[in-house]
Amino acid sequence: MTGTTRTAIEAVWRIESAQLIGGLMRVVRDVGLAEDLAQEALVLALERWPETGIPDNPGAWLMATAKNRAIDQLRRRQMLDRKHGGLEAERLSLTPAASFEMEAAIDENVGDDLLRLILIACHPVLSTEARVALTLRLLGGLTTEEIARAFLVPEPTIAQRIVRAKRTLAEAQVPFEVPRGPDLSARLPSVLEVVYLVFNEGYAATRGDDWVRAELCEDALRLGRVLAGLVPDEAEVHGLVALMELQASRFRARVGPGGEPILLLDQDRSRWDQLLIRRGLAVLARAEALAHPLGPYTLQAAISACHARAWTGRETDWKRIVALYDALVELTHSPVVELNRAVAVSMAFGPAAGLELVDALVEEPALRAYHLLPSVRGDLLAKLGRTAEARTEFERAASLAQNGRERALLLARAEACETAGRS
Repeated sequence: MTGTTRTAIEAVWRIESAQLIGGLMRVVRDVGLAEDLAQEALVLALERWPETGIPDNPGAWLMATAKNRAIDQLRRRQMLDRKHGGLEAERLSLTPAASFEMEAAIDENVGDDLLRLILIACHPVLSTEARVALTLRLLGGLTTEEIARAFLVPEPTIAQRIVRAKRTLAEAQVPFEVPRGPDLSARLPSVLEVVYLVFNEGYAATRGDDWVRAELCEDALRLGRVLAGLVPDEAEVHGLVALMELQASRFRARVGPGGEPILLLDQDRSRWDQLLIRRGLAVLARAEALAHPLGPYTLQAAISACHARAWTGRETDWKRIVALYDALVELTHSPVVELNRAVAVSMAFGPAAGLELVDALVEEPALRAYHLLPSVRGDLLAKLGRTAEARTEFERAASLAQNGRERALLLARAEACETAGRS
């Protein structure tokens, strides 16, 4: 098989796998079995397509192949049941009519397939880590190796998370129906959390040597856009998509030629992607029209929009950002959000005002090992001319940071403070 052919097949799989698994799961009622059947179809495609060429409708080919495998497997299982189970198994046997009904069910074009798969992969009965791994596997089309590499976790760990997630879903007898109305709204936060976590890990990687992993952000954005199409009346879904579009618009300006981080106020805004900004602002307007009051993702998107609308850092409407953070703090009660609000206050009302708020967070248990707390404090101390204290804070932040690029940036800022203190 040529490299070009394999790449093409992998691209087809990324596009079609979620719909394929979703359609199969609707019929076999087992997420593990649905994925196994889909994988068997992929293996057959890898064997045959290099010789026959990729079909005009590869998704239909994969579905037909997986459907036949599903029917064959059910027939084999029922033959064994008849052999060992007597009259009851005879009653439950797959008649020609039942076989036809199963084929029709798989062929039926049901728009809920993807939504059902998303809701199951992100079911709150699963741990956050399991939801992330299962979502990237089933909906992102990523291999276990790719997920492990993206999150810098050993491959066996990811494999175990996926296996345990499937077992947990089976043991919990999670229903395969798509909830409606308030029940659907209640399930969406666990889905949005997963998409948000995947995007954030790509936007500012917590570990490793790369600060940005664009492929994870692309996976999250694709999932968010799909979800927005499936539940068009849910404001927070649009709010999250708007946030991701606006954040993604900065990718080209966020890293230097050598991969080094470039902070927001130092970025060349002419390199921001204006198409993504326009898309983000349009989606934000839709979210704001649907939301009463604004939810946490929509509020974050509105904050990001303030940056997107400003051609320079000085032109940013920092007072509006402070007001938006006020609402976000009230809604989330998050110390991390309070820290971000302190930064906005420092930009709107001066570093001393911001430092007062940061100092009030120093003893917060949730921020004790959070490297951005001493980083922000160091920045404000440096602006106030307290360079020796700032250097200590930057060094502490570097010791807590797990991303190599970010650690190097913090150490460089500590060294700059030392140089400034000597001059």
